Amino acid sequence: MKNKSVVRFGQINTIEGYSYLVLVFIAMPMKYIFGIPVAVKVVGMIHGILFIIFCLLLIKAWQETKWSHKENLIFFIASLIPFGTFFTKNRIKTYE
Repeated sequence: MKNKSVVRFGQINTIEGYSYLVLVFIAMPMKYIFGIPVAVKVVGMIHGILFIIFCLLLIKAWQETKWSHKENLIFFIASLIPFGTFFTKNRIKTYE
């Protein structure tokens, strides 16, 4: 039976990863190259909310699965690196 917290965490992991890429590679160039600062405000707010949800679901999944502190740290650090969350997808699936 799949662990619902881990499944939700895996989903938000992917969504938050895409929002980070949109922020860095689309919204920021729109601001600094084309002078459209509202792009970063909107995408940045959405990404910020998704990141908070990511952190909350990471904590919940961690508590329920009892994975190690090292594993938890890997998931968190991967979320700070562009494309990092996509490299942890298989690792998350092992806990489902």
